[in-house]
Amino acid sequence: MGQNSSKPPPSSTQHVFTSESPVSFSPDLINALQASPETDSTRSKDLELHIQRRVHAELERLDAEHSKRLAELQEQISSAPDSTTASVHPDAKTPDQSNSAGGVDHKAASEGDKLRDLSRQSVQKEIEMLKEKLTRRRIKEEVVKDKAVEKAKGEVVNCLRLNDRRPLDCWREVEAFKEEVGRLEKDYLGKLME
Repeated sequence: MGQNSSKPPPSSTQHVFTSESPVSFSPDLINALQASPETDSTRSKDLELHIQRRVHAELERLDAEHSKRLAELQEQISSAPDSTTASVHPDAKTPDQSNSAGGVDHKAASEGDKLRDLSRQSVQKEIEMLKEKLTRRRIKEEVVKDKAVEKAKGEVVNCLRLNDRRPLDCWREVEAFKEEVGRLEKDYLGKLME
């Protein structure tokens, strides 16, 4: 009873399909197909390489188009008149508009001073922004160094290591950690609002 297998042994690795109408191929076609060194894998590799070449060519075209557009925009920006000095000093005369040679030097010097003042103001604003960022960073460093949160975190980690097969047994430690983090968040928001 156990000697016969339920599946017939595979007779061949080739599949033979029979059709209702006779199919005939010319011997030249059959010889060409059999003599061809091309296999399914080489055809798929060739197709993949062809697709990669087309994608690469399209990406290069798009890159060239974007770089050309960027160059055009940079040229437009560089050729445009300086709008910052005209908008800040609408009543200031340009050196061409003054009558005397001494006036030209005086106007140019005063415009340079005004531009220096503007740049000085912008630098001061940036310094203030950086100072504010540093104070925020200090607050964050204080938050990270909170001992109660570190202790609660350590307790959760230790509990999970001891109960690696039963992590739900650590719910008390997790709740304590959540409470410490909530307290820390309130403190942090309080410091930011000051």
